[in-house]
Amino acid sequence: MKQTKKSILFYTGLFLIGILIGSVVLNDSTASAFWNDNKQEDNSQKATINKIVVPQEEAVKRAVKQVGPAVVSIVTRDVEIVRDFFYNPVPQEKEGLGSGVIIDKEGYILTNNHVIDGADKIKVLLSDGRKFSAEVVGADPRNDLAVVKIEGEDLPVAHLGDSDKLVAGQLTIAIGSPYGIEFSNTVTTGVVSALGREIRAGKHGILENLIQTDASINPGNSGGPLLDSQGKVVGINTAIIGDAQGIGFAIPINQAKEIIDDLIKYGKVKRPWLGIYGTKLTDEIINYYSLPVAQGVLIARVIMDSPADKAGLSHNDIIVEADHQKIGDMSDLKEIINKKGIGAKLELLIMDNDKNLKPVTVTLEELKTE
Repeated sequence: MKQTKKSILFYTGLFLIGILIGSVVLNDSTASAFWNDNKQEDNSQKATINKIVVPQEEAVKRAVKQVGPAVVSIVTRDVEIVRDFFYNPVPQEKEGLGSGVIIDKEGYILTNNHVIDGADKIKVLLSDGRKFSAEVVGADPRNDLAVVKIEGEDLPVAHLGDSDKLVAGQLTIAIGSPYGIEFSNTVTTGVVSALGREIRAGKHGILENLIQTDASINPGNSGGPLLDSQGKVVGINTAIIGDAQGIGFAIPINQAKEIIDDLIKYGKVKRPWLGIYGTKLTDEIINYYSLPVAQGVLIARVIMDSPADKAGLSHNDIIVEADHQKIGDMSDLKEIINKKGIGAKLELLIMDNDKNLKPVTVTLEELKTE
């Protein structure tokens, strides 16, 4: 009887231990399954993340693949005469570097005027290793644009976009050769920071209506393309401000489109000319002289023998309207003149020194350049 009770107690103990061990094993298995499930989920998430297509990254890759081959390095050399210790003339070669973009199968390359200005020799290096001598076809210092030409076969060509559709905040991609040909086809990205900017560009005056971007632009990038997310050229990189970080400028490609044909055909841009120096009519001037007009351009000087001079315009006349449109400043007037073209008749509404309004018709002529 005692042995039977011991046996029952023994097996009962074993049974309880078994339940306990089973529970532990079950809990451990459940925990293990939980962590394994989490690991599987983590791996699944990693796989999903790896498969996610980053639109901006893909856009940049696509644009670079598409346009990169058409971006060139431009190496220039010009000879400068310096004087030695005995004041004898000594020729000294200076080398310059810039970028450009092939815009036509015939080998026309768009770049900055300041890249090729004064150059005696121009070499163009393609990303595929080919090297060409280049000739300047035409240049326009006012817009800081130039076209050079190479002779080659199977040349890659970049497609020109529409800079009028740009908006602040959209992706920009710059390609060029900053600091040296060893860094050719360097790619930087950013956004359109602002539109319609103006900067002073040395001896050639003010560059207007520029695209501001924070895509890194450095010496050597000048003349290279600024692209949109579709790989279309929307600007020609032209300038930076001193040591400022993230402030670069590009000439809108639509501005370049307006003059490329003239540069290729005539070697310069043929522009209509009125022949005045003018300034915006300010509220201070209007109030001081009690003028009966709200806006206009005050003529500061009329150039001798110019279309304005021939039409009888004079100092202190105020241009109130041009082509039946109100004039706010000189940029308004220039825009209308450029649209009218060489040889066109421009109808002006003028207020003379006696505050009389009168119509004047001017025949626009071609601006003469040296």
